[in-house]
Amino acid sequence: MSDGISRADVAHLANLARIDLSDAELDRLTPELTVILESVAQVAAIASADVPPTSHAVPLSNVFREDVVTPGLTPEQALAGAPAVEQQRFAVPRILGEDA
Repeated sequence: MSDGISRADVAHLANLARIDLSDAELDRLTPELTVILESVAQVAAIASADVPPTSHAVPLSNVFREDVVTPGLTPEQALAGAPAVEQQRFAVPRILGEDA
């Protein structure tokens, strides 16, 4: 690749993006952006049409089990271990102070 992106290029891009960069930030970001652009260029040079884009290095498969309908708990079974029950519901302390 060429000598990379110039400090003026970084300042111009920052201006277009409405980002106010200090001189120190411009000095630090210029070589960093050069490395990033060179890395992207290397990937682009290696990538070919016969290699499809991927999001993972290895194929993933769905690990979910089949949906099987099974009987659930009755209200009495679900509430059996509750410390307090009110009208077939868990009774909990009021925390908001609002009337129901």
